[in-house]
Amino acid sequence: MKIFKSIIIALIFIGLIWVDLPESIKTKYKISSQIEFNVFGINFKKDFTTKLGLDLKGGSSLIFEADTGKVKKEDLNDALNSARDVIERRINFFGVTEPQIQTVKTGDKYRLNVDLPGISNSEEAIKLIGQTAQLTFRELPGEKIATNTPIFLQLTKDTGLSGIHILKSTVEFDSQTGKPQVGLKFNQKGTELFASITKRNIGKPVGIFLDNIPLTTPNVQTEIPDGSAVITGNFTTDETKKLVIAINSGALPLPIKLVEQKNIGPSLGEVEVRKSVYAGAVGLIMVLLFMIIYYGRLGFIASLGLLIYGLISLFIFKAIPLVLTLPGVAGFILSIGMAVDSNILIFERIKEEQRKGRSFDIAVRLGFGRAIDAIKDANVTTLTVAFILFNPLNWEFLPQFGMVRGFALTLAIGVGTSLFTGVVITKRLIDMFYKNKI
Repeated sequence: MKIFKSIIIALIFIGLIWVDLPESIKTKYKISSQIEFNVFGINFKKDFTTKLGLDLKGGSSLIFEADTGKVKKEDLNDALNSARDVIERRINFFGVTEPQIQTVKTGDKYRLNVDLPGISNSEEAIKLIGQTAQLTFRELPGEKIATNTPIFLQLTKDTGLSGIHILKSTVEFDSQTGKPQVGLKFNQKGTELFASITKRNIGKPVGIFLDNIPLTTPNVQTEIPDGSAVITGNFTTDETKKLVIAINSGALPLPIKLVEQKNIGPSLGEVEVRKSVYAGAVGLIMVLLFMIIYYGRLGFIASLGLLIYGLISLFIFKAIPLVLTLPGVAGFILSIGMAVDSNILIFERIKEEQRKGRSFDIAVRLGFGRAIDAIKDANVTTLTVAFILFNPLNWEFLPQFGMVRGFALTLAIGVGTSLFTGVVITKRLIDMFYKNKI
């Protein structure tokens, strides 16, 4: 059993080192950064390369002009905001790509300025953004699919009903429960299609997809022949508003065309980036030296745990993938301090127990037990602040885009990883080096 565990741990560390190797070394020795795997019959390809933001690497700047000729004046702002949100959704599905997207009015023309980090090929950027949003309705195919497949992956058959058949999507409220819901109104052709779709799918799900991303997959309760429908669910009012905007972005005729494109360099400059990296490296080395000099063998164990923490954090950054900006790097470095703080709390509690005359193995057990509450309180507080800054629910009164979210995410990942390494990994390393069964 111990040999099996050792093999598993060795394979994990080999995988971490493979992912975390710098791209320059991988290129030199022709080591691939990609892995391919199959899930539920669907092939996935994962690229584990480091993504850098506009401030560190630069990217592409694209300017799109919106054709607002067919949009009513009262719907213009909604249409522009919808177009911006669609582009944001396409290139920032997980909220970590950190593009900069702005709507600008020049004379009587409306434009969307899109700055994409890490993309120097303008054609790639144009392909990524596309033209107009595609809203589609899908149903279950005739053939059977494995029951353990997620429902949105089972909805593969196109019904023929799309965003062009929707006249308007609105926020409504249930007259009995008061809960928010999404109202849909179809045109004549859409009414006919929707009636047919709901008739043959009673008791079955019908999925609504925007740019192949599932918005919702409600079950059909009854046939709906009048061209009006509501989408119900456990939505908050903010979620309902955003869903309405997303659906309207597929329904509103707002095509965009590229009018200007150019590559942009890193906004901070190479010298400033290099100095920042040096500063972080010097700070890390000083922390490691302090821990080793002050705590001796325990400090060496903490330093080893800190290196393991770095490997795990970098793996998570590449796996998401997270676009690293200078604020994001700052969040990561700040989390290193949290990791060291956890070890210091644990070691000081161990020393207190030893001063009371207890043996080392008992002191370690009691020291960990006394320190864990303080560590959890400190980390939960920091994670709460990171949650507010990241704003995953997209509350309008908090930051919704930009580098502050990158800082919050790297901080949260770092703090969560440091909590794991500081308590679990450090404890196992102490057990290994001192040969105690802790």
